Amino acid sequence: MSDADRLHELLGLPAVDFRRETDGTALPPADSAAWRISVDPFDPDEGGVSWEEEFKAFLETVDPSGVQALIIGQWGECYEETSAYPIGLVIAAARRLTSLRAVFVGDLVVEEAEISWIEQSDVTALLTAFPDLTHLGVRGGTGLAFPPVEHESLRGLVIESGGLPAEALRGILGSELPALERLELWLGVSAYGGDVVVPDLAPLLTGTRFPRLRHLGLCNSELQNEIAAAVASAPVVAQLRSLDLSNGTLGDEGAAALLEGQPLTHLTSLDLHHHFLTVAMERRTAEALEPHGVSVNLSDRCEPWDDRGPEGRYTAVAE
Repeated sequence: MSDADRLHELLGLPAVDFRRETDGTALPPADSAAWRISVDPFDPDEGGVSWEEEFKAFLETVDPSGVQALIIGQWGECYEETSAYPIGLVIAAARRLTSLRAVFVGDLVVEEAEISWIEQSDVTALLTAFPDLTHLGVRGGTGLAFPPVEHESLRGLVIESGGLPAEALRGILGSELPALERLELWLGVSAYGGDVVVPDLAPLLTGTRFPRLRHLGLCNSELQNEIAAAVASAPVVAQLRSLDLSNGTLGDEGAAALLEGQPLTHLTSLDLHHHFLTVAMERRTAEALEPHGVSVNLSDRCEPWDDRGPEGRYTAVAE
């Protein structure tokens, strides 16, 4: 993931990097930005400042009671120290962060750490500490834990990974999240810990697990065709407004399963970008759905590596 993949907004608020040294530039009001706290352990200009020191300075500079969105960026050598370190510091400040509604953990790009090098932890600690949190995002699946949790307010959950552990998926699907409207999971590849198989998705696909779900993303998977086939007959689709099966190894067989399954014409959007469809199947897909008002993203058609056919297909993000 390049620098362009860095988070640009959260909760509809523009991402703003907090820096103690502002060169006299006035900081925006606390409630008008998604504040990114990040340190570079290899930048001599930062003088070895720790994430704890940077976060402390943030709480002393910006009114913490007004902060609505917080982005946890690089917290040090993130391939050695887990996200439990910054998460613990945020939780310790919970009584001061009274307006916090959204947190994203691990907004790192390739120059800082490959996605599968980011050492995550039990991110549900944030949900326990902040009962009013409405959005939680996580980048990185290594060490990720998500034991079943009850949370009345969470409306959006995003897990971006090069390999999502099946145990974490089971925890998500075992959680009581009655307000959940958007769920996006990057399932990844087995080489980087993505051991989810299609039967693991069964509780989600029934449509009874999260009754308010309106957007579902099952993305970045080396099993994208099998997922598409399962989704094609899944009851959950009827309640959705948008479906994202992008960034994986989707080919003609997966797209055909979608078109031959239940109607998708009630959707407002279907995202299939980064795919391995032929031009003919691209056309067939667009012609089947776009006249019904479905916005279909078929950008970024890929070719298999080394002309190996389906075995040469690859996800957008792995390591």
